[in-house]
Amino acid sequence: MSQRTALKILLKGDVYHMQTLGGEHPEHAEFWVRATEGKVRSKSDWDEVLKNYRGGVDYPVSLFWKELMELYPDAKVLLSVRDPVKWYESVKSSIMRL
Repeated sequence: MSQRTALKILLKGDVYHMQTLGGEHPEHAEFWVRATEGKVRSKSDWDEVLKNYRGGVDYPVSLFWKELMELYPDAKVLLSVRDPVKWYESVKSSIMRL
């Protein structure tokens, strides 16, 4: 969450995050299911779900980084690298508790 919080400040707007899907906009679930099935292909489909966001971080956006980079070639990409053990402990104590 800290990365989302920082990016919201830097980008001066909201940032799509798994919390967006899980708590703020559960109605987006159908879109993401279609995306994982390869049924979301047009830029207008992506524009519709991402229209109110200045960026995206974490799941589910990260699953589609290649597709999104093709559609939005001027977008900036932030690669974050974390210690895998610390990452797992963080996930275990937060997301996996849901």
